[in-house]
Amino acid sequence: MSFLAYRSSLSCQTEKLEVKGKMIYWKNLVFNSLQVNTWLVYKERGSCIIVDPACAEDFERQLLLDFISENELKPEMILATHAHFDHLAGVDFVREKFNIPFYGHRDDLTLLQFARQQGELYGFNFDVDPPEFDRFINDEDIIEWGGGAFKALHVPGHSKGSLAYYFEELGFVIVGDVLFRESIGRTDLPGGDYDTLIHSINTKLLVLDDATRVFPGHGAESDISYEKAHNPFL
Repeated sequence: MSFLAYRSSLSCQTEKLEVKGKMIYWKNLVFNSLQVNTWLVYKERGSCIIVDPACAEDFERQLLLDFISENELKPEMILATHAHFDHLAGVDFVREKFNIPFYGHRDDLTLLQFARQQGELYGFNFDVDPPEFDRFINDEDIIEWGGGAFKALHVPGHSKGSLAYYFEELGFVIVGDVLFRESIGRTDLPGGDYDTLIHSINTKLLVLDDATRVFPGHGAESDISYEKAHNPFL
């Protein structure tokens, strides 16, 4: 299997759900050498949220643009789950292309400012300087979008400013690198702390409905009930 085919195989099929008479869709695209899940949540031919745009190369950026164009979407905001370099690769490109704001948690400002240096340690070079946050998101903030709303959850431990985005009506939570299928996020990077991470998962994520699907920053999705039963760290 070629590298491009491997990437394609990791991209989820578009899924949808009718909520209050409106169809809401979501999709992930897998970008850059660290295989970051970029999540899009959108309405048919309507407004769109982009979480962790990680497209680092021209063909990846074009793939994202083609998807947005083909579905007649209007991006409205960029959300960061955290400010590690691999999740930031496409932020500046997307923000300038669509003139939309970039949101994240203030506790990750230092990580954001040193994203270029982070990347260089892994042989990852940014074409531009990492962007600044246009707005800070806090724990329990309700973010209105598309006639509905979702909730931001501050889940530090992988980084100080890690955020999860809980779409209760849609039945999923986008968690970045906090929780993975049968695993958890790294805590050996700047801003990481194991005890804090476990506390965040236990008090913010495992209390969600058992059927809630978990959409991570890398790899396959899971759900809360599965992680309760099978995650060796929990």
